[in-house]
Amino acid sequence: MYYKVLVVEDDNMVGEMSTMYLSEEGYSVKRAAGGKEGLELLQEFDPDLVILDIMLPDISGIELCLEIRKTSCVPILAVSMKTEVLDRVDALVAGADDYLCKPFSMRELTARVAALIRRAHMQPQRLEQAVHNVHASGMSDDDEPIALDYERRAIYVNHAYVDTTYSEFEIMKLFVANKEKVFSRDELINALRGIDSFVNDRSIDVHIANLRKKIELDPKEPKLIKTVWGIGYKYIGNS
Repeated sequence: MYYKVLVVEDDNMVGEMSTMYLSEEGYSVKRAAGGKEGLELLQEFDPDLVILDIMLPDISGIELCLEIRKTSCVPILAVSMKTEVLDRVDALVAGADDYLCKPFSMRELTARVAALIRRAHMQPQRLEQAVHNVHASGMSDDDEPIALDYERRAIYVNHAYVDTTYSEFEIMKLFVANKEKVFSRDELINALRGIDSFVNDRSIDVHIANLRKKIELDPKEPKLIKTVWGIGYKYIGNS
């Protein structure tokens, strides 16, 4: 089975090199030189992953990332010359799943792409085990406000679909399968290694803040994901 990758990159050298190397790795690749063209190809090509340059000529990559997240949960690998932590956090907040600083090696690019796609297309055994864990904990749609569709990697809050990034889904999956377990930030960081390569305490807090905005009635007074001061977070559901 081959996977489709959309490269949104205005730099001809980087775009052509990325397209060539990914094609040699067996991916079906299409490239857009700007944000508007990227949005058009997103609908036409229906990629399994998007490589998104943050600095584009017609629309900022951050704005494009936000626009993509309105309709799609496709994994997004942001690439940029910007190397500051705040730049990486901005990309994660906008919905990117990983961030790669330029200049980068093609080997690292293909490794990141493979890791994101691998996690996006979980093996059936892992899906079944995850579902088993949820059922074993005594949870059901009738009892809990949060329901996970592991095959489609979708989250439902009171039966309403909520759009999340892949990193947010991984965190929520961990919470739901381990209700009331307190996770330290280090444990959550380790769970996301390879999905979000620049994950740190700050980015964990960003992911949690974004999840609360999406699943809580009042994100400022969360009832589902609680902060355990000095340690980390826990999901309590309808406890």
